[in-house]
Amino acid sequence: MRFKKFVLIISVFFLSACNQFDKNNKSLVYISDQKYSNTGFALIYDDQLKNEKIISKKIDNRSLLIFHNKIKKNSFVKITNPVNDKSVIAKVISNKVNFSNFYNSVITKRIAEELSLDPKEPYIDLVLISKNSTFVAKKAKTFDEEKNVAEKAPVDGITIDNLGKNKDNEIKIKKHKFLYSIKIADFYYKDSAENMVNRIKEETNIKNSVIKKLSKTKYRVLLGPFNDIKKLKKSFNEIKVLNFENIEILKDV
Repeated sequence: MRFKKFVLIISVFFLSACNQFDKNNKSLVYISDQKYSNTGFALIYDDQLKNEKIISKKIDNRSLLIFHNKIKKNSFVKITNPVNDKSVIAKVISNKVNFSNFYNSVITKRIAEELSLDPKEPYIDLVLISKNSTFVAKKAKTFDEEKNVAEKAPVDGITIDNLGKNKDNEIKIKKHKFLYSIKIADFYYKDSAENMVNRIKEETNIKNSVIKKLSKTKYRVLLGPFNDIKKLKKSFNEIKVLNFENIEILKDV
């Protein structure tokens, strides 16, 4: 009995110390999403990528499968094209495939076609679907059947401007200016955001970091904006040395 009381007292003291520590050290208090999501560019699979060792493993381009480097194998994700709000449900077939961290996932040509993605700018929203979701339980049962159907439909390549001979079926992508920013993190305090900006300046060669006030208790640290994908990739790769947990690429911010 005395031992249990002692453990309880120690636990309360530890939690109190942690709360006090957070209040007195604003630089450590940042906002993070419990549910994994990421907005950025996907890598559309092609055999040439495998041959050139840009990616370490093949994937069936007729399937609704993806590679991801953080989400567990056999998890389900919802992938959305922010340009037209089209979405599909895909399954993570592996999280041990090597590909550039600039991309938030490797997707198949079938997924790219169903979302009407621009092959030159495959920008997507990716959200992990909770295992407790009744949708996932239902989807897991039917996924193999859908996969078998998909395997009967060959994929010759992505044709965005004309998906068929009938002009009524044509899907045209609206051209827009290339303008993206790199989201580092959201913070509760402005001081925390400023500390992060200072760290970026001190530990990297990146100088275009900014703080955007979203509300009284939410400050976002961004890099950019970038109007060229090469500059965007360069800054993204340079910021990797700081080992941030979930860097996102935001459009027109």
